[in-house]
Amino acid sequence: MTRLNGLSIVTIGAALSMTAGLAFAGDTVSADQILSALKPKPLTRGLSTGPQEDTATQAKEAGFVNTLRNRKTRSLSLDERQEIAEIAATKPKIDLEIHFDYNSADISKDSMPSVQELGKALSNASLKGSTFVVAGHTDAMGGEAYNQDLSERRADTIKKYLTDKYGLVGANLVTVGYGKTQPKDPNAPMDPANRRVQVVNMDTKTASK
Repeated sequence: MTRLNGLSIVTIGAALSMTAGLAFAGDTVSADQILSALKPKPLTRGLSTGPQEDTATQAKEAGFVNTLRNRKTRSLSLDERQEIAEIAATKPKIDLEIHFDYNSADISKDSMPSVQELGKALSNASLKGSTFVVAGHTDAMGGEAYNQDLSERRADTIKKYLTDKYGLVGANLVTVGYGKTQPKDPNAPMDPANRRVQVVNMDTKTASK
């Protein structure tokens, strides 16, 4: 079994309300831009945080994400989805407006170039050995249960595309759905922009490694 050296989480969907990742709207973002935004940052420590605490935190995060590998999207509990979001909150990230057709898990035609650039970025050697979480999100149209299912199907669509077209290992792509619970624009929950992709790098390695 390959040892999990670092973690990368890719969330596909709404931006987490507690995060402030780089956002790209309209024009297709390049693979290089995605890579630049997702590069692991040097570890910084607060006055009360030492190396042992850093190591313990990294080990806990790695252990949790490792339990998600090879899991079905619909098997994740609410607590697990929330824990993914909490871990992602402090990591480097980028928002990509990858839209889906209304009431569908099909990637919209105008967003396909962005998905292709994402595939190129995640195939880069600098991210080799990482585990990604793909999280689907919807706008607020429709009921909660329906949107939860739709968001999970959208995450699975992205995973299938990345594995089929770019040869990414399925076990390294963990899918999760957030339904309509985390809109990109809380003031306009029906806006199609809420059907989007957020990529979060959960790698615990420092930038120098």
